Amino acid sequence: MKFTLDWLKDHLDTEADVETVARAMTMAGLEVEDVIDPVAKLAPFTVARIVSAEQHPNADRLRVCQVETVDGMKEIVCGAPNARAGLVTIYAPIGAYVPGLGVTLVEKPVRGVVSNGMLCSASELELSDESDGILDLPGDLTVGRPAAGVFGAQPVIDFEVTPNRPDWLGVAGIARDLAAAGLGTLKTPAIEAVPGAFPSPLSIRIERPDLCAVFAGRLIRGVRNGPSPQWLQDRLRAIGLRPISALVDITNLVSYDRARPLHVYDASKLVGGELVARGGQSARDSGEPEHLIALDGKTYAPGPNACVIADAAGERPIGLGGVMGGESTGCDEATVDVFVESAWFDPLATAQTGRDLGIISDAQYRFARGVDPASVVPGLELATALILELCGGEPSEMVVAGEAPASPASFAFDPARVERLTGLEVGDEQIADILTALGFQIARGDHWIVTPPSWRRDVEGPADLVEEVARIVGYDALPSTPLPETQRAPSGVLSPRQARMRTARRALAALGWREAVTWSFTSRKIAQLFGGGDERLVLDNPIASDLDCMRPSALPNLIQAAARNAARGHADAALFEIGPVYAGDRPQDQTTTITGVLAPHAPRAWTGAPVDPLFALKADLLALLEELGAPVASLQLVQGQNPGWWHPGRSARLQLGPKAVVAQFGALHPGVLKALDADGPMLAFEIVLDTLPQPRAAKSGSKARPAAELSALMPLTRDFAFVAPEDLVAGDLMRAVQGADKALISEARLFDLYRGKGVDDGMKSLAVEVVIQPREATLTEAEIEALSTKIVAAADKLGARLRS
Repeated sequence: MKFTLDWLKDHLDTEADVETVARAMTMAGLEVEDVIDPVAKLAPFTVARIVSAEQHPNADRLRVCQVETVDGMKEIVCGAPNARAGLVTIYAPIGAYVPGLGVTLVEKPVRGVVSNGMLCSASELELSDESDGILDLPGDLTVGRPAAGVFGAQPVIDFEVTPNRPDWLGVAGIARDLAAAGLGTLKTPAIEAVPGAFPSPLSIRIERPDLCAVFAGRLIRGVRNGPSPQWLQDRLRAIGLRPISALVDITNLVSYDRARPLHVYDASKLVGGELVARGGQSARDSGEPEHLIALDGKTYAPGPNACVIADAAGERPIGLGGVMGGESTGCDEATVDVFVESAWFDPLATAQTGRDLGIISDAQYRFARGVDPASVVPGLELATALILELCGGEPSEMVVAGEAPASPASFAFDPARVERLTGLEVGDEQIADILTALGFQIARGDHWIVTPPSWRRDVEGPADLVEEVARIVGYDALPSTPLPETQRAPSGVLSPRQARMRTARRALAALGWREAVTWSFTSRKIAQLFGGGDERLVLDNPIASDLDCMRPSALPNLIQAAARNAARGHADAALFEIGPVYAGDRPQDQTTTITGVLAPHAPRAWTGAPVDPLFALKADLLALLEELGAPVASLQLVQGQNPGWWHPGRSARLQLGPKAVVAQFGALHPGVLKALDADGPMLAFEIVLDTLPQPRAAKSGSKARPAAELSALMPLTRDFAFVAPEDLVAGDLMRAVQGADKALISEARLFDLYRGKGVDDGMKSLAVEVVIQPREATLTEAEIEALSTKIVAAADKLGARLRS
């Protein structure tokens, strides 16, 4: 919404300048976006007179002009075709910034002749979008007169109107609030009724009161619809509107002045003696929807819930109520008889019509926010008076159909609530003065009964009145009360679970995994593939049809993410997510998992096939569990018990017992990948964070890591080859070997697996490298042999014997 300072002063008696007005608006809750001061922009420019204009010696289209300026006689080179002796125009001196060109003038020769300034066109001063030459001003203007005074330039304030304040869409409404804030005295002229000279030959009928509650109009005959007066054109141009004709400009003036949109019809183009407000034609029969060519030249097909204004007994559409008029009945310079419309259209229906048809007009913008229903008749009276003043003519009696919506309801108000809710100490008299100045009616007694004005349908209760008082007094007057100091929590801000989640993110990122954040939803069909899809977890109002169920696992979302990456040329994805999964609808059914999906599609290499990525995945999983403080050495590896979405021969789980499954990992089932339209193979792991036991606290109670115990002695290695049963898990053998002497054995690593000649059927050979770390003294051969005997004995308990 834009308005000029002079326009505001038509309604507000004040000496405040534009900066003071903008500051007062901000304090009263009006969000000022910009203050445009064309006076400052036009300050360097003044009136000048061309004394002579001679042909340029070196250019056919240039003239060398001797110009009488505020700075004396100046020689200026000009390329305008209308430059001539005696022309009064606008002069820009050297150093002036020309806004339309975006340049600052400097003294330089033009084809060999130095130009000591510039003669300006309207477009170069941003007074018009285009111009054919330099400005041609009246000859009686005095040389040296400021250009701002010539063009009536006024400061313009541009501010944002909140949806609940449609009264701010009129300058009168802004003046009312500023007067209540103490910036001046409200002096909005009263609207006088204009008596009709004859009965209106046109009647009005409302078929859809839900779309148009009240419709008023009157005929004015014998008007002269030429250009509007200069003051009206200047006022409209200042706020960015293009003057069209006196009749149209008057409706725009009333719309911006009183927040009252109007429309004018050329009465000679109306068919029949009746205007009808109805719904779109498709609501009346089963035929094709009707079409309307609007004033913007486009064709629209209004739906059944769009308000259509029609003539010819309601058959021919001539406008979209509250949105835009039709081209067939538009006013032009030949208009002699005009019918003026003033109506109240339903805000929701008008907003929906604008959205459906893609129209945002000044009228639609106002009606969609709720125009004052009590302004229907006064707005028509004001328009009538302006038309008679500027265009002449004779008015008919007013015709009104329907009833305006009821005014806002009264309610009780305790003025003491102002201090209770805001802390402002405002007296009852001041509260009453503020509310009265804003248009509220107050019946004072033991209890105040407040009635909101017709233009404040957003006020519904006492809290709204407290807000009105607070913003008029000024938000800067609200007392500032610091928050009470609170004792800092003795422990860290992160819970152990949150700390583990952060550790997991850092550890996986360090291992080359990329974090993904996906929905906590999936489709029910996909959820059923992963053991979910329970009726209790289906959403009543999903955000999308394929996200209608809470996810039982993060795996399907990550698989689909990896598939999307592969479809875009990034097949080798390693994605992880830390987030919730849902087994039921109870709080205890929600758990947090750390899930990763690996799509191993490494490029081909001359070195041959790389190491099986399943072992790399297992290594990353164990490294992560180690970082999280899990008892990795105590974890049991169990195969053949994973759910059906895992590959039966290439998956396993890590557990502390049958009921304490810590993680599952391995290859995903090809059938599941096919159902998700993902190319295999894909590997994955899933850690249930809630089943991980908390790491043991240090004896000192400190969370800091203990000092590193580094031996000064060199470690040594010994290799053992064991023949073991085929079903013996290598990990169990590693743990048994390492547990033979925990003080000396620091690590046991499997480095070879052999099946074949020399090994019986049903058996396999496992070669283990044992790292021995002396602590106090170098080990003797006898001590090493004794340790080797312990290792062999520990392996023998699992059925593994030393290979001969």
